[in-house]
Amino acid sequence: MVTSAENLSNPTATSPYGSRNLIEGNARLIGLSNRLLGAHIAHAGLIMFWAGSITVSQALNFDPAIPLGEQDLSLISNLARLGWGVGEGGQVIDLYPYFVIGILHLVGSAVLGAGGLFHVFRGPDSLEDGNSVAKKFHYEWNDPKQLTLILGHHLLFLGIAALAFVAKATRWGGIYDPAIGDVRLVSPNFSPADIFGYLAGLTPDGWNLLGMASVNSLEDVVGGHVWIGSMLIVGGIFHIVVKAKVIFPIRLNADAILSYSLGALAFMAFVSWAFVSYNGTVFPSELYGTGSQTQTRQVVQISLGLLFLGGHLWHAYRGIAISQGRTANRLG
Repeated sequence: MVTSAENLSNPTATSPYGSRNLIEGNARLIGLSNRLLGAHIAHAGLIMFWAGSITVSQALNFDPAIPLGEQDLSLISNLARLGWGVGEGGQVIDLYPYFVIGILHLVGSAVLGAGGLFHVFRGPDSLEDGNSVAKKFHYEWNDPKQLTLILGHHLLFLGIAALAFVAKATRWGGIYDPAIGDVRLVSPNFSPADIFGYLAGLTPDGWNLLGMASVNSLEDVVGGHVWIGSMLIVGGIFHIVVKAKVIFPIRLNADAILSYSLGALAFMAFVSWAFVSYNGTVFPSELYGTGSQTQTRQVVQISLGLLFLGGHLWHAYRGIAISQGRTANRLG
């Protein structure tokens, strides 16, 4: 086991890159599962803080005399799309929900920040040295059974989030429907032919190149979340209980696994670009605006997609090199 002192004195004790500098970032923590977890939690706290602070700021700067779609308040638009504080015609009628949600995010960010600091400064370097619960989540990058256990828990949380959206749309007040210009409860479409047909561009109106981004019915949007949420939860339980071995010949090291995640993020960014560009059901113009506002969202999504794709390719290359026993010094 590598201790903190050894980690400081030996720059290659926890990193396969052969050097120790700020450019490595969290790569310095590759061999320290608890400290890497702390950095992970702290990063989530920063995201929560950004969401909370910007939501409160946008609520304070909202001008009721100007339509929401003309004010470039993207987080308020996202919340209005979910049916909070918005009424007929996409008009904001109540700012209180936005303040509440913003403050809840700020409180959550403080909790996550404290958790990140605890794992970094007070907890052991490795989860292997923690209590019985912590030990359960210790991992080695080449151990598929332990990695699939952690993957399973991530899938569970994603599935719960998807079904929470379904509950909001069907039970907890409904969501905004641009087709009628008001908030309503949605009855999901569960038809697998309809839902999965979008993946091949098969829509009720015929084939469409946009695929998923061509959906124009909230029933299909919510029904798709029912399917994906259920699949994620079933997959999460499967990975937790079965701890399946890796079936496909994939590389298992920190860079390779990061490259898989970045590849998925790149795909989602490109899909999001199609939605913000062409889908008025998911991104209603009365809430998000048109023209330059749409172009800005397009640029942001494409830029993020290219950034993630570049990271995917880079870390995939690093993963291949590391699996072959090379280090950053040899990579150049």
